Amino acid sequence: MVLEAWFMDESSQDQRLPHHLNPKQFVSLDQLAELGVLYWRLNPKNYENDEELQKIREARGYSYMDLLDLCPEKVTNYEEKLKNFYTEHIHADEEIRYCLEGSGYFDVRDESDQWIRIWIKAGDLIVLPAGIYHRFTLDTSNYVKLMRLFVGEPVWTAYNRPQEDHPARKEYIKGLTGQAGVPVEAH
Repeated sequence: MVLEAWFMDESSQDQRLPHHLNPKQFVSLDQLAELGVLYWRLNPKNYENDEELQKIREARGYSYMDLLDLCPEKVTNYEEKLKNFYTEHIHADEEIRYCLEGSGYFDVRDESDQWIRIWIKAGDLIVLPAGIYHRFTLDTSNYVKLMRLFVGEPVWTAYNRPQEDHPARKEYIKGLTGQAGVPVEAH
């Protein structure tokens, strides 16, 4: 099963709904990679002893790990927390999330400021680059168990949009234009 991602509609309906465009417009892993979003498919049943996860952690320097259970029963002020997660923001560092159970959506902005919705399910590990505008919400299942990984000590700071002058945002934009290249004029 491969990660599903698609361009979102602009509807203000419940954020936990899929919000597909009509007709649906899916986004490939290559398109996500162009935005700096990385993806691995792992086995969530064996995450304590998963060699592939260990390799990723070692290669990328993810030394800190914790687990987060998100559901109405386990989180005080659940609706309020969900609203906070759903506020568009950036981080100065990568955001690394590994879905162990349940499911949810990470929304990221593409280079033309369109929302792309990424549906993560058990076994999906995604890395959002520092400086990318994003937000998170659960889907209608209202449950997700996530592993959070960090380089060094965890940093929780979210910088809400607009952040065009933030160093991480500037670096991200520079990386995008570097990857996409500059259009060459026809002679």
